Amino acid sequence: GCGRGGRGALLLAALQKQTRRPGTGGSGDSSGDATSPSEESRPASGLPSGTSTSVSSPSGPSPSPAPPVGAGRGALLERLMLQSRASTSSSSSGDAPSPTAPLSSKPVAGRGLLTALGRSIAHTPAGRGVLSRLQPPTAAVGRPEEPTAPPPVAAPPSPLEPPVEEMQELTVRQYRGKAGKPVSVEVNYVRLETAPGMGVFEYHVNFVPVIDSKKARFQLVRSDPVVERIGCIRVFDGAKLYLPHQLPDKVTSVVAPLPTDGTPVTVQVKFVKVTPPSQCVHLYNVLFKKVMHCLQLTQIGRNYFDHKGKILIPQHKLEVWPGYVQSVGEFEGGLLLNCDASFRVLRTVTARDVLYDVFNAYRQEYKTKALQAIVGNIVLTRYNNKTYRVDDISWDLKPTSTFTYHTGEEIAYMDYYKRIYNIDIQDTEQPLLLHRDKPRRDAPEGEEPRLVCLVPELCVLTGLTDEMRSDFRIMKDIAGHTRVNPNQRQLALQQFVKNVQACPEAMKVLNDWGVRLQAGAVTLDGRILPEEKVMMSKKSYQHNGTADWGRLLSQDSVIRPVHLQNWVVMHTRRDGERTRGFTSMMSKVCPSMGIQVQPPIMRELPSDSTESYVRAIKEVLNQNVQVIVLIFPTSRDDRYSAVKRLCCVDMPVPSQVIISNTIGQQQKLRSVTQKVALQINCKLGGELWAVEIPMHNVMVIGIDVYHDITRGRQSVMGFVVSMNLSLTRWFGKCAFQEPGKELVNCIKIAMLEAIVKYYEVNHKHPDRIFVFRDGVGDGQLSVRKRLRDRATRAVVRQRQSRLQAVDCSRSGPEADQHSHLCTAERRTRAGQPDSRNRRGS
Repeated sequence: GCGRGGRGALLLAALQKQTRRPGTGGSGDSSGDATSPSEESRPASGLPSGTSTSVSSPSGPSPSPAPPVGAGRGALLERLMLQSRASTSSSSSGDAPSPTAPLSSKPVAGRGLLTALGRSIAHTPAGRGVLSRLQPPTAAVGRPEEPTAPPPVAAPPSPLEPPVEEMQELTVRQYRGKAGKPVSVEVNYVRLETAPGMGVFEYHVNFVPVIDSKKARFQLVRSDPVVERIGCIRVFDGAKLYLPHQLPDKVTSVVAPLPTDGTPVTVQVKFVKVTPPSQCVHLYNVLFKKVMHCLQLTQIGRNYFDHKGKILIPQHKLEVWPGYVQSVGEFEGGLLLNCDASFRVLRTVTARDVLYDVFNAYRQEYKTKALQAIVGNIVLTRYNNKTYRVDDISWDLKPTSTFTYHTGEEIAYMDYYKRIYNIDIQDTEQPLLLHRDKPRRDAPEGEEPRLVCLVPELCVLTGLTDEMRSDFRIMKDIAGHTRVNPNQRQLALQQFVKNVQACPEAMKVLNDWGVRLQAGAVTLDGRILPEEKVMMSKKSYQHNGTADWGRLLSQDSVIRPVHLQNWVVMHTRRDGERTRGFTSMMSKVCPSMGIQVQPPIMRELPSDSTESYVRAIKEVLNQNVQVIVLIFPTSRDDRYSAVKRLCCVDMPVPSQVIISNTIGQQQKLRSVTQKVALQINCKLGGELWAVEIPMHNVMVIGIDVYHDITRGRQSVMGFVVSMNLSLTRWFGKCAFQEPGKELVNCIKIAMLEAIVKYYEVNHKHPDRIFVFRDGVGDGQLSVRKRLRDRATRAVVRQRQSRLQAVDCSRSGPEADQHSHLCTAERRTRAGQPDSRNRRGS
């Protein structure tokens, strides 16, 4: 068989093209010149000058067919057979001179080499198959033979050097789509080039005597004697050393004094290999972090922002910082720099202002409410433009408290800020914020993390609160600065390249490693895929791509409606009018979607406190309730969490929470009510619409993880699995993952339950499993893939089923478990330039 159409198929095609065997004449060989005995008697290159292989010939120095140039085990067997014939011939013919058969000067092996050279393997048989090509002797040993004319012999193939560098970058097969309309698109990527003669050279560093301290190793590599020999441009991790140039010697030894006591230490720098650019992605990402610092950009999280170009929104006490998100990755054609415009919203209020507002609003629960308002937020210190995550509030520490300075003296916090930053702290009674640094990788076990104390008066909060996000006016004003069209994104990319090229410090960082940025964005060949058909209850519809099926629902009904016979609506007295308008609209829009709605049970609450909602839910759950709809006057996390915990964990019942302002606008009430009705139908087990799935008996798994900072960085994994062919019915599960524990244990248990549930519903196991995982970068693909494969194999062994797990990664292993990981490329932006030099997404 041809296998998957890769190297095996090319090898088979080369075998089928074979027209003759080495040493036999063909139709076109009759006029060729035979090789002279003097030429054949020369030893092959790479063999000793006196080495030859003789065959018996009564007619003197007659030429013999050139044996095939072998490789691998077949070549070894060939040499042994030729030596055996030579010894037998020598015993029968005495010392008669005989021509030597040229042997392979340099074995060429590897099926990938055949792909690269594109040649027939008629001259280079390899492996055990070479035995079938060896012709037996034409005459018995010692029997006289009539002299015959020498047959024409093909000239031995010239030895070829394997193209190692070309093979490293060779793509055996490229896959391109055929569906849709071909278009030319620009993406937010810039190609990286390496200067000729430059590269990344890997060295291994040994210390004699052995130095265990990693800090001392770094100090030795940075010492003057070592820098004079290797240069100041380097990347060192304690053992491996990367240089942008190659040292003249394979091993470079330098004697440097130990910084602690001056003991001489021999630093041996041994050359390992030339690292190709595709394996230096991490190094290039580190270089561009240095470039961002050279551009004087402020790092917030993983992105960099320009504090000098901030945009003020004074009416909401906000400011927007423009910036960039960038990363280097390996793609087809080499290394590319992904760069996209990004924005960060900061509040002009300080952490002290927030604490003051909380104190005035909740005097009895001040400390509890203050922790909820501050802990987990990221604050920015204006005096050095650094960001910190608030982990706790120290109520015992104040600006007048003292700490030990690095010089050993005791100094108060307010005196420290006055001396270093010339800042006068106004409030001396405010508590200090605590930030815990991440532990060092080489830190001993049990070492406490370093605490950083921050003064609330000097800290500005970043991000938006839930109240701000629910305010339409605030979000509209922010969107006017943060929403950019494709043309503006491309302009931002071009401006970034210009800023780098105009900054001497940034260019020096790149030039030291031979890296150069191309000026223009990368252009690709894309395709506009045909629109999917949306299948409703009665027929399928070709939609316009806006992903809004509101009009279709007025023409057709959902696939599987769940009628509302017994449902409850809870509201406060202030929201009574809005609630009645909502229930009236439900009775109007639901019948057109095929959902029959009976009048709900209305419960008016005396107050909007959390206890009122919890008490009312417990009272109505004695009845056969399908769903509970709760109208909240405002958005409050504590109230929402208490209600959801009761309805999801303690007393499970489907619930739907609606903020009062959402149903307060009459012009939008119909569309809002329609969307709420669709959500309720899904929560009750209904099916809305579907698209055609080309494969049968498949299972789709979606995995996402939420990291809860308030619970000691405990993670919660969400796991959903499809249960039918149209992917409209789902089975869900969640699991808690403790810090430092492997995710594979959670995946194994969840996947086993999912396969059991799938078998209960469909009475058979799935043939294929597709896994979609969010939040996995390219550097984590291999790790996540191994963990998931371990879990899948364990489940398959436990179920004793022939299960083929297919997941959506770039390449699948050649095993029973074909695992592919689908990741979301959120930062890839593609735009199609039109004739007016404007780009559309």
